[in-house]
Amino acid sequence: MSTEGLVGIPLPVFDGGFWESAEALLSMDSIMMEVSPAGSNSGSDEFNRSADDDRKRRRKISNRESARRSRMRKQKHLDDLRSQANRLRLDNREMANRLNLALQHNEMLRQENDRLRSESQELRRKLQDIRRFLLFRRLQHLASVNQQNPL
Repeated sequence: MSTEGLVGIPLPVFDGGFWESAEALLSMDSIMMEVSPAGSNSGSDEFNRSADDDRKRRRKISNRESARRSRMRKQKHLDDLRSQANRLRLDNREMANRLNLALQHNEMLRQENDRLRSESQELRRKLQDIRRFLLFRRLQHLASVNQQNPL
């Protein structure tokens, strides 16, 4: 698509404020060279000016291409950083879930441990009561044997 320039020469249209390629710039520069009026300078001056203009044009194209590559690198870097941030968010969420699970498991084990300690204390108390009872019975038995068989 093109529009008509100031001097009636069709110019290429570009979207987004950037030329699509170096070829578009070259065609634009060639159109501009056709439009510029020939001066009254000598041929060598015009040749030098043309060579300087050519170098400037190539440098301008090179700079624009370099800027385009730089923007692409920057965009890729930003995309990589976004991807890494998303991955880290997922890892963080997964670790938080694992931590919550571990904490719940820890709480269950703590409660089980408390219950077992309490049960152990109760069983020790009962065992001590049984030992006392058996000792008492043995003493009763020995006392009855001593009463039946005095020395």
